Amino acid sequence: MQPTQYEQTVLELRASPRTWLVTGAAGFIGSNLVERLLALGQRVVGLDNFSNGFRHNLDEVRALAGPAAEAFRFVEGDIRDLDTCHAACAGVDVVLHNAALGSVPRSISNPLATHGSNLDGFLNMLVAARDARVPRFVYAGSSSTYGDHPALPKVEDRIGRPLSPYAVTKYVNELYAGVFHRTYGLRTIGLRYFNVFGPRQTPDGPYAAVIPRWISALLHGRPLVINGDGTNSRDFCFVHNVVQANVLAATAPDESTDQVYNVAVGDRTTLNELFALIRDGLAAVRPEVADARPEYGPTREGDVPHSLADIGKARAMLGYQPTHTLAQGLAAALPWYVRSLAPPPVPADAGVG
Repeated sequence: MQPTQYEQTVLELRASPRTWLVTGAAGFIGSNLVERLLALGQRVVGLDNFSNGFRHNLDEVRALAGPAAEAFRFVEGDIRDLDTCHAACAGVDVVLHNAALGSVPRSISNPLATHGSNLDGFLNMLVAARDARVPRFVYAGSSSTYGDHPALPKVEDRIGRPLSPYAVTKYVNELYAGVFHRTYGLRTIGLRYFNVFGPRQTPDGPYAAVIPRWISALLHGRPLVINGDGTNSRDFCFVHNVVQANVLAATAPDESTDQVYNVAVGDRTTLNELFALIRDGLAAVRPEVADARPEYGPTREGDVPHSLADIGKARAMLGYQPTHTLAQGLAAALPWYVRSLAPPPVPADAGVG
């Protein structure tokens, strides 16, 4: 059987390692990128200010990497500081830019903070990468860029009006990246992520993503609230697919640059279906959740009803082939969620005295 483009790329990277800068390295997606790159024998620089990321994510990555962790250098700093960005980009072959303030609701609540990280910080990173003559700049885009465009599936060259400050920042990122590509010769690729989930995604805080938040609620016996009637649908994408897309984008031929690509599975699942998948998966190891039922609340401001990606462009130009469906990704991630999010066991003699 012929190896996939990703399998071939992995072999080439092992044979000829590069130096990678991962911004947002202590975050959910960033730490998964660092983990995979170290496993491939790469040299990795991580940059984070811990506004979203956590030191324990980096501790876990180092433990998993073993001796390969010696090839990891971490810089604590903020992308809103240009000097920090310049220092981080020095001697780097590839930038994987994932540092940002995510969440549509957070951007509606605090648009200035979202603008500062996602636009001022993004521009700083472009300038620093340009000045350091970095050969490839891959950045995290978002499916929120499609805004109110009603058509499904979502195709890269057809977008609507943004529905949140977060979506505005992600669209402007694409415009800036295109200008830097054409004006300064910086080879850029944007990856529009669709509802990414997986290990190290936090369930805590008002802007936590739906999958870890629901798993945590079920494990702790808390009410689980679905925004709307549960018929809204999303193209949920396991983080291993996102890691693959980043590696492929970083190594793709130059003619594939100055582009944006959807990163998803190409399938959609309603929130009601998602709840059933999570509950049934957890019930195999936590039987007490088998009869859980969700509650329903108001639809969130800025949310689109349905999201589904066309991944044909990424398949054709990057060689992207998602390895995990939603069900496969949940099966792979649930042991981590249970181990990390479950409440501690009650001692056998608790309450006896």
